Amino acid sequence: MPRPTISELAKAAGVSIATVNRVLAGSDKVRKATQLLVQEAAENIGFYGLATIQAKVAITRPRYRLGFILLQPNRQFYQNCAAAIREAAADLTETGIDIDVRIEFLEDLSPQNTAARAIALGEGCDSICITSAVHPVVIQAVESLQNRGLPVFAFVAQLSATGLVHYVGLDNWKVGRTSAWAVESMCKKPGKIGILMGNPRYRNQEMNEVGFRSYFREHAPDFTLLEPISTFESSAVAQEMTEKLLVDHPDLSSLFVSGGGISGAMTALRSSGRSGELVVVGYDLMESTRAGLLDRTLSLVISHPLRQLADELVKGMVRASQSPNDGVNHTKIVPFQIYTRENI
Repeated sequence: MPRPTISELAKAAGVSIATVNRVLAGSDKVRKATQLLVQEAAENIGFYGLATIQAKVAITRPRYRLGFILLQPNRQFYQNCAAAIREAAADLTETGIDIDVRIEFLEDLSPQNTAARAIALGEGCDSICITSAVHPVVIQAVESLQNRGLPVFAFVAQLSATGLVHYVGLDNWKVGRTSAWAVESMCKKPGKIGILMGNPRYRNQEMNEVGFRSYFREHAPDFTLLEPISTFESSAVAQEMTEKLLVDHPDLSSLFVSGGGISGAMTALRSSGRSGELVVVGYDLMESTRAGLLDRTLSLVISHPLRQLADELVKGMVRASQSPNDGVNHTKIVPFQIYTRENI
């Protein structure tokens, strides 16, 4: 059979012959969408110059290197975050944008290490994203990167209350208020409530607690809210602190876990024989929290919709990389998900 001609390719793609010739020549005057349309048509009809078209389109594809700093690699939540980010980047690549994703997990969560890794990662990226506690050393590193024209995003935990750092995550004040509403609704009567926080320097956790307490002040003042206890994002510490709470407060009626350590808290509840007795609200649907809902150790889980967050994050970082000095704030607040044992 005769080979398809340029004229036939133009007809198959629904464009002019001149446009096909521009694509073959690698002209930058043809829109990316049109280039991809011609490439797809060439693939469909078996055009002899397909390899040339693919090469020319690839050369003109925009490329962005995006860097991500997440927390401990042993925590399932952050592995799930990384998987969602990679999937979001892969989907965007299919639209004609090449994205090189670089993800680093931090074992050492000290502000000095976080700042050093952010500076190093920023050297080779068009935009970076950081999950971190708020600390002057970290903020100084972020400002240094921004002064060089590098867009910086905060993920899950805000780094700036004024919007100077792009943020993709939840409205954490609402997370706290909703958690409090759940506790009040499920407790049979007012009682003591324990609060576990990973680290109050994580702005999301701090806002969780603020929203949690504000709800009880407004709607349920008969409950007694104990002072928050830090787990330092450690399951072992969370287990120890939960065991201590249960001993020191045998009349404890509820537990709110804001931050890392939910698996340790569940272990303590199960080993104490009090699993299912307390109303327990925790964070994020994972294999461990799913099991906790099923055996009634957990009453309710508020979860990040990770794929939606990752889509907003990657798209925002690309837009910011395209116009780093346009002054646009790329912050996106995404609605959270609520799970009980009846809807997982």
